[in-house]
Amino acid sequence: MLQTLLSSFKVTDIRNRLLWLAGGLAIFVLTTHITVPGVNIKVWQTLLAQGEIFKFLGMFTGGALDNFAIDAMGITPYINASIIMQLLTVVIPKLHELQKEGGEMGRRKLGQYVRSLTMGLALLQATMMTLSLARYKSPAGSIFLLPESPILQFLYLITVIFSLTAGTAFLMWLGEMISDKGIGNGVSILIFAGITLRFPHYLNQTLQMAGVKGPEYWFSMVLFLVITVGLIMGIIMLTQGQRKVPVQYAKRVVGRKVFGGQSTYLPIRVNNAGVISIIFAISIMYLPVTLTSFIQPTAPYWLQVVKSSIDTIFRHDHIFYNLMYFLLVVFFTYFYSAITFNIVDVADNMKKYGGFIPGIRPGRPTAEYLEKILARITFISAMCLGLIAIAPTYIMKLTKVTTFFMGSTSLLIVVGVALDLMQQIEARMVMRHYQGFMKK
Repeated sequence: MLQTLLSSFKVTDIRNRLLWLAGGLAIFVLTTHITVPGVNIKVWQTLLAQGEIFKFLGMFTGGALDNFAIDAMGITPYINASIIMQLLTVVIPKLHELQKEGGEMGRRKLGQYVRSLTMGLALLQATMMTLSLARYKSPAGSIFLLPESPILQFLYLITVIFSLTAGTAFLMWLGEMISDKGIGNGVSILIFAGITLRFPHYLNQTLQMAGVKGPEYWFSMVLFLVITVGLIMGIIMLTQGQRKVPVQYAKRVVGRKVFGGQSTYLPIRVNNAGVISIIFAISIMYLPVTLTSFIQPTAPYWLQVVKSSIDTIFRHDHIFYNLMYFLLVVFFTYFYSAITFNIVDVADNMKKYGGFIPGIRPGRPTAEYLEKILARITFISAMCLGLIAIAPTYIMKLTKVTTFFMGSTSLLIVVGVALDLMQQIEARMVMRHYQGFMKK
């Protein structure tokens, strides 16, 4: 891997794309420090420490949420818009037809829909976030340093809303520029950068804790590192794993030419759901605690009891929380795998081009055979993703290292994006090598 990266700098086109990638990441880091004016950072960070949902959202922002920067919402609205559009292409026939038969124009049209939906979600999220924070009061003061005039207050809140929305729009544009002129998927790389930018902070906290607790904590750190490396190796195997179904194409005579007659295979990925199932599950698990956080101390007694009960059973180390988290990941893995891998379309396309699985008749028997294979693979994937989802909680509990926050979502994203980036660099190098070989 390292040799591939070093060799890539010798190729002008790849070197220029890597420089574009580095420049885009540098701009992203810069935006995380451009704070929205008129924010009381101390009060804001105190509120962040109390909310579980902020830890999940802040994981993708690279510290922008901590600083209440213009891109404090990160690229999350774009992720949500992409997921929603992918689900809508399954239930809306026109979108499904546009995706399947629209070609390049269809993809561009769907891309425009995703951008428009992203801006709508970003504006909605920024409005809800700004208005809810404007009403927040604490003994240390308010989050926003609002002027006394109601008109100026209204104009200030509008400025904050549009600043946050513009930050998300800028990140969306920056991600597309990295995809176009750099290497890899720009949005995924920005998420990757947002996660890894927090690692130096976590490492600093861990080393400070080691200095306080002494040699025993160093053993815990080594154990934590070994277990984490093993978990990453498991994620790599899950991400790269696939089931190769043999496919034979019959010979076809078109005019005087003979086509087909070749043996190949249909690759079915083990992890078809990717990280989406964990994102869905963790969003639902954070929802009850987020809702109860709005219950004030002056609320009725029964509401206080409900808040206390929910806060107790939805702790990360509670068995009910981890059991529900595991089951939700399993459910969404089956759900999303069924959406992303359309067995009927695969079987029809195989039959259309004269392909068949040896020993299986084309058409419906092929679809049933592939469905059986997919069900077995999805079961393995669901179990593995469920265990990966709850593993960080028990790793921190076992090693007593709680200062290095390593969530399952962040691990899957970091490993997946790193593998995809290296594969794209290697593919461009192979393509460059072939071009040089074919030149006279």
